[in-house]
Amino acid sequence: MSTTTLPPAPAGSAGTAPSKPAVADEGRIGLRANMRHIGALARRNLLQIKKDPESMFDVLLMPIIFTLLFVYVFGGSVGGSLGGNRQDYLNYLVPGLMAMMGMNIAMAVGTGVNDDFRKGVMDRFRTMPIARSSVLIAKIVVELGRMMVAIAILLAMGFALGMALGTSVLGLLAAVALSAVFGAAIMWIFIVLGLAMKTAQAVQGMGMLVLMPLQFGSSIFAPPKTMPGWLQTFTDYNPLSNLADAVRGLMMGGPVANSVWVTLAWAAGITLVMAPLAVSKFRKKA
Repeated sequence: MSTTTLPPAPAGSAGTAPSKPAVADEGRIGLRANMRHIGALARRNLLQIKKDPESMFDVLLMPIIFTLLFVYVFGGSVGGSLGGNRQDYLNYLVPGLMAMMGMNIAMAVGTGVNDDFRKGVMDRFRTMPIARSSVLIAKIVVELGRMMVAIAILLAMGFALGMALGTSVLGLLAAVALSAVFGAAIMWIFIVLGLAMKTAQAVQGMGMLVLMPLQFGSSIFAPPKTMPGWLQTFTDYNPLSNLADAVRGLMMGGPVANSVWVTLAWAAGITLVMAPLAVSKFRKKA
């Protein structure tokens, strides 16, 4: 009697557990495909805003409220310390608020990522053959768009109140671009917070603990020369001070080279550290 040797049964056949569908390695995804994925995910995020227009209230109202509040409450006294009046303070404040916009809007990236994980959306994305970084970059792209809307409203408010541009339109555009670059870097920090914290409320609470000292311990709202010595030291090393001074110089005139390069160095350093960390935590988050 002859015997027949059967080949080994393939994986997934009867009697064995079916294997999970393989997910394409993101390292094999080309640049063009990555860009297409980012565009599709950014469109998804924009559609979310369209369905929930109330999510734009912070972008639309924050620049108006902050400008009116600080100009008419503190403008007289702080303007006097600058050697001028409320109008001089307006010219000082608006570039500083431009530097602040990215910080405040960045918090929405962290809470959005956290909320998407809570709803299970991110789990779905992680099973798809797309680069993990494209999910996070799409978030940043949309939030940068929201930031540009906020800056446009801020500038419109400033010019309506009588702000005078001391340089040129080119300088103004350079100030907007610098604010966007630094804002994108800060968003990576809040993405990491969104991935590390359990709830969106926790992300907001931690974000405020980070934002408040950085914003008020800087040259955004008042010149550091009026602050105590220990706070001036903190202000000198605060990246928001460098950003505010750079934006102010680009818009109103004055030396900008050192502040611009320091701001770009901060942005590059933050991105190089936090972006890989954010992608790694995105892959591993349970």
